[in-house]
Amino acid sequence: MAVIEVEDLTKTYGGRTALGGVSFAVDDGEIFGLLGPNGAGKTTAVECVEGLRRADSGSVRVLGLDPVRQGRQLRRQIGVQLQQAHLPDALRVHEALELYASFYPRPRDPDELLSQWGLEDKRDTKFGKLSGGQKQRLFIALALVGDPRVVFLDELTTGLDPQARRATWDLVRQMRDGGVTVVLVSHFMDEVAALCDRAAILDKGRIVAAGTPTELIFGAGEQTALSFRPTAELDLATLSALPSVARVEQCGDTVTVSGSGAVTDEVTAVLARNQIVVANLRIHDRTLDDAYAAITEGTE
Repeated sequence: MAVIEVEDLTKTYGGRTALGGVSFAVDDGEIFGLLGPNGAGKTTAVECVEGLRRADSGSVRVLGLDPVRQGRQLRRQIGVQLQQAHLPDALRVHEALELYASFYPRPRDPDELLSQWGLEDKRDTKFGKLSGGQKQRLFIALALVGDPRVVFLDELTTGLDPQARRATWDLVRQMRDGGVTVVLVSHFMDEVAALCDRAAILDKGRIVAAGTPTELIFGAGEQTALSFRPTAELDLATLSALPSVARVEQCGDTVTVSGSGAVTDEVTAVLARNQIVVANLRIHDRTLDDAYAAITEGTE
């Protein structure tokens, strides 16, 4: 069952269209990624869903509520970690959590969150003395202190080192497994691939692709690229005629063949039949990074 339903959402600023008829749904208990280049409309879309911004037209329902007209009721059931936020430098970590907990009728235990997010030893530390990664973890804990049913995480792991990123991913999975629906706004494709059940890509105010990470990768066309340096003359037209090959390019001595399906088997079979030995053979399978770049190609 969908807990977030967005239908034909539009928003303009002056003469510029930020959202041009955006529609998507987020199912109960899933991690849903919202991706896109800077200026694609991600922040505007999320702020409309959160009730922080009013759309020009279209409809939004979160947990069956209108975020604008029923914002007070909705805010008790959602948590938000913003991309940019700040607290008074003199405010201590436990004071921030206790303050935010006081806003909710049934909050989480602040001490439990301190332990969960690795801030136990920073309990009495002032906000201004925290590192960038520690501040980020505090803001995530603040987003969860109200025990939300839906949580919005904007650039979740910015400022975290690789070990802390993976630990954070594990905690987000635990949130999802505990029944919390997560909307993740991210520029990190490895993060989206590791965490998201489904994702949508926004480009120039419109959703240009949506699906599971695997569906996004396979829907972007070419899946595999082989690059090598043949040690004997090779007829490139023979490679271009192979059923799974989409492109053949040569740069200097290096040949690059791109395609999908059985492209690796077909190319290596041609090389073997012609007894052509190759050097510097590299096989690159398309990642979500590659798919994202192809889908948003040409976007400034």
